[in-house]
Amino acid sequence: MSNIDPTARIEDGAKIGAGATIGPFCVIGPHVTIGAGTKLLSHVSVSGQTTIGENCTIYPFVSLGTPPQSLSYKGELTKLEIGNGCTIRENTTMNSGTVAGGGITRVGARGYFMNNTHIGHDCIVGDDVIFATSTTLGGHVEVGNFTFIGGLCAVHQFVRIGHQVMVGGMSGVRGDIIPYGIVNGQRAKMEGLNVVGMRRRGFTAARFKTIWSFYNQLFLGEGVFAERLEAAKKARGTDPAIDEILDFIAAAKHNSLCMATVS
Repeated sequence: MSNIDPTARIEDGAKIGAGATIGPFCVIGPHVTIGAGTKLLSHVSVSGQTTIGENCTIYPFVSLGTPPQSLSYKGELTKLEIGNGCTIRENTTMNSGTVAGGGITRVGARGYFMNNTHIGHDCIVGDDVIFATSTTLGGHVEVGNFTFIGGLCAVHQFVRIGHQVMVGGMSGVRGDIIPYGIVNGQRAKMEGLNVVGMRRRGFTAARFKTIWSFYNQLFLGEGVFAERLEAAKKARGTDPAIDEILDFIAAAKHNSLCMATVS
């Protein structure tokens, strides 16, 4: 049985899972589905065709499923999907997708989204991410699993961020970031590999040495990047992480890579 505060407004057609809590002054639209055990603490607005997974906790003044901030949007009913076990802190906004972008914004499971986070239309965000205060994603951004984005960061539309990336606070990200990378700066540049994250995921010293050698060859070696990339392809098959990085580069769509600054 759900616990629904009498001041909450839930429109006909909304689906509220068993054990969910809908706190004071929440507003739930007719096409919304809220999973079992999820808690909307108070003053939460959920609209559009939004699905929230189980056992999420959503703090006051969060707005989910509002229309995309895109001039292409013509009032279509598009989707926002949020996975299980997410924590969404105060004043966060997540927009639904656009028809041109596939019609869906998708957020994975167990994410921690600190206050004032914004996730734009048609973004695809992986599992187990952490977005610090005032992280902002433009439309069509892709973020991999186990990625951490620091406070006051802005990510340009169509950027791809690989798995297990770390983005330093107050960074502006305009280029794609390879898996396992760490970037920093007003115009974000590669600063190396996310050593802490890799250790937490169980990477051995031997694996790290292999991947670090590949990284140095690719980003800090002699010659232009295209030449270094061609040479680095010879490392394919020596470690799954290297294969993942090469596949990520090969799948480039709109943006160049975040590159390292050579001192």
